Amino acid sequence: MEQQDRKDQHVQRMTVRGLTLDPVTNAPIVILKADGGTRLLPIWIGLFEANAIALVMEKIGTARPMTHDLLKNLVDLLDARVERAVVDNLRENTYYASLYLHAAGEERRLDARPSDAIALALRAGAPIFVTRDVLARSREVEVVEDLGEPEQWRQWLERIQPADFGASPGGGAA
Repeated sequence: MEQQDRKDQHVQRMTVRGLTLDPVTNAPIVILKADGGTRLLPIWIGLFEANAIALVMEKIGTARPMTHDLLKNLVDLLDARVERAVVDNLRENTYYASLYLHAAGEERRLDARPSDAIALALRAGAPIFVTRDVLARSREVEVVEDLGEPEQWRQWLERIQPADFGASPGGGAA
């Protein structure tokens, strides 16, 4: 982990609007929506990360801790807290993110894939941001229709099989 000052970082707060599938590759996509705006940021992610995000969004518990639950429990055990997740870079069609933790009176930055940062931030109740630079360099997507109701996500979760996704871009490709 490395420390980083956030004073010069211009960010847009985002919320997870939902999950969907790429109609061509069937790869899962997490959709971030700008708070108070219409801007959407789709980020292609892996099957397991999509499942981790969907479970927390739908408030579905598991008998044993999943990986992101384990990470959240570890952060808590170490008397730290997840402050925020920031999608902070876009290189060669791949998004990069950072997790900011507060521990021992200091803020610490941890490099992360966007999907992992989002899954952990959701579990910790921490805000999610995207830098304005990343938004400026991303494909422009505006809200044109409703992405679906929670029941649709629940049905998707119940039906999903690993074979449904085939080969997907690596976590964070867009």
